Amino acid sequence: MKKIIFFVIVAVFTLSSSLVFAGNTDRTADPDKLAVPAQTENKLSDAEIDRITKRVEEIRNMDKGDLTSEEKIELKNEMKEMRKTIKGPGGVIYIGAGSLLLIIILVILLV
Repeated sequence: MKKIIFFVIVAVFTLSSSLVFAGNTDRTADPDKLAVPAQTENKLSDAEIDRITKRVEEIRNMDKGDLTSEEKIELKNEMKEMRKTIKGPGGVIYIGAGSLLLIIILVILLV
């Protein structure tokens, strides 16, 4: 029981320490210089972007009540492909709360 309480206290102090360090900023620094803008490279030409936006507007303005289910699925897949084309490569890693907690516990135990 004492061991569990000890790990809970260590976890609380570990998680709260990041908040302490996050608030430690230089008050005299210019806030615009602290943030670094992300540079994204758009590999699509203006003509391709215009073509895609026109097609999306056509699909949105289309009367979908007269379409069959296969045609609706084709339109949906076409929209997904256009979205992938515009977003381009690059991904995001999502870490769930359970896995984050597991990582923290492993770091505490191994250090």
